[in-house]
Parts: sequence; C-alpha cells; structure tokens
Amino acid sequence: MPASPPILVCPGCGAEKPLPEAGPWLGAALACESCGWAPPRQDGFALLAPALAAQGSDYDPAGFAALLAAEPWHFWFAPRARLLAGLIARHFPAAESFLEVGCGTGYVTGVIARARPWRRVLGAEVSADGLAHAARLLPPEVELMQMDAREMPFRAAFDVIGCFDVLEHIEQDQEVLHAFAAALRPGGGVVLAVPQHMWLWSGADEHAQHKRRYGRGELEGRCRVAGLQVVASLSYNSVTLPLMLASRLMPRRGLRETGATDELTPPRWLNAALRAALQAEVGMSLKGLHLPLGGSRVVVARKAAA
Repeated sequence: MPASPPILVCPGCGAEKPLPEAGPWLGAALACESCGWAPPRQDGFALLAPALAAQGSDYDPAGFAALLAAEPWHFWFAPRARLLAGLIARHFPAAESFLEVGCGTGYVTGVIARARPWRRVLGAEVSADGLAHAARLLPPEVELMQMDAREMPFRAAFDVIGCFDVLEHIEQDQEVLHAFAAALRPGGGVVLAVPQHMWLWSGADEHAQHKRRYGRGELEGRCRVAGLQVVASLSYNSVTLPLMLASRLMPRRGLRETGATDELTPPRWLNAALRAALQAEVGMSLKGLHLPLGGSRVVVARKAAA
C-alpha cells in the first residue's frame, strides 16, 4: 500500500497528531498533547465515544454469548468469514492494516487476522460490553476499542476497513461511509456486507432493529457519494434464499411477543446441508461466478491512490 502517515484527530479538541507506525495505538498514543484529553476506559478498553457507550446500542449484549456458542458450527458463520477474507485477499493483497467496525465476538476479525501476517489489526464496537468476549477469542496483538462509526477519529490510517452486517443498524449510514473514506490510506478500501431486498423484510428485521435492507445498487451509490470506487458487488446467500423467503411467508409463533427465534439452533441435519451449500456458493463467488439474487449484498470499494 502507498505510505501515508496515520493521523489521530483528538475527540476532545480536534487537534491532529501522528500515530506511530509500530507499537500499540490504544494506549498512551491516544493522549492529546494539546488539550490533555485521554480516553476513559471500561474493563480495560479505550472508549473513543464515551457518551455513546453510556447510551448502549441496539444490540443486546447478552446476545454475544449466544453467538459465541453458535459460531463454531452454525452454517452462517464459517462460509461468510471465508468469503470476506477471500475478497480482502483478492482485492487488497498488499494490505498491512485492517479495522473491523462492529467486530462483535471477534469471530470474523480472528479469521482475517490469521489469514496473513498483518502489521496491525483493530476491532471496534459501539458498545464496550461485547469487547471482553472478542478479547478472549482474538490473538493478543489485536487491539480493541469502543467507537462511534459515524465519527471515527482516524485519518489515512488503515489499508482495509471491514463492516459486516452493521450498516443496516445505523440510520446515518452515509456518514459512516464518509468516515470510512477519511480513515483509509490512499489506495485502501472497504469490504461491506449488508442484508439485501426490502421484500425480505420481516419481524426478524424488526427484532434485530434494522433500519433497512438494501436494494440492488443502493449501497454502491452511497459508496460513490463517499468518494469510493466500487470494484466488486455480489449477492450472497443465494442458495438459502428460498428458505429465507419461506420463513417470511410463514408466521413464526412467539416472535413478536418474545423476540425469540430459532435461527441460532437449526436442526443439525439442516445446518450441515446449508453449510455445505454456502461453502459451495462461496467457492463459486471467489472464482467470479455470482448468482443474481441473495439475502445479502457484499460490496468492495476503493479509495483513490494519492
């Protein structure tokens, strides 16, 4: 990647300071010499947006434990992580630094972190409550922080930013994409995954507190407004689309009353079949064979080189 100095914009006074190319960023390097600001900490994690951390997030922190239990075997997670890591390898083979915004339990961050010898990997969450789960799962060199994706304090700092099934939770998604563009090094880029097709909207989206499902071309257009050039856009979850559609057409008892779903506990025979089907779809996608429809949209976009 082209060299450009990573910059921290002080959340306290807006002063800019260079960040070290080597060594940790989330310790003393965050302190501002101009105003004396330093991030408060919760459970050892730096809070870059402490006011937002106090408000909490749309996601129930108790759900992190359920995800941790499901991720090693559930059909959704391993194929998706393989696809995202494969797209990063294809489109950003020289990348040395990676940030996942909305890292959750750290599962995808871990897959990407172990895929190559990165110089720097960071993970961020709007709520600090889930970061302890990620810290237990991830290699110790991965740095974790609480952050508002709309107001990232980094400039020209990352070769790749990943944001996977997070943008649909944020009303101001265009602000997030502008923040991503500012935080990228010249020539760097984003890999984004979102739910697709508003005609798949259901009580499950409402329970997850989604703001939208994206139409074809919608996320790509917002990337361009942010100054990012779209280099790849593909549907994913095509092989599971009939099952998703059927689940939307069939009433799901208790969803509205309890918010409970069985999505993390499918029958093992069904889970095995779906996992094999999605792994096959990922293999096709990484070879450039994309199906026209799918429950998810994955977009890769690049910032212009200096």
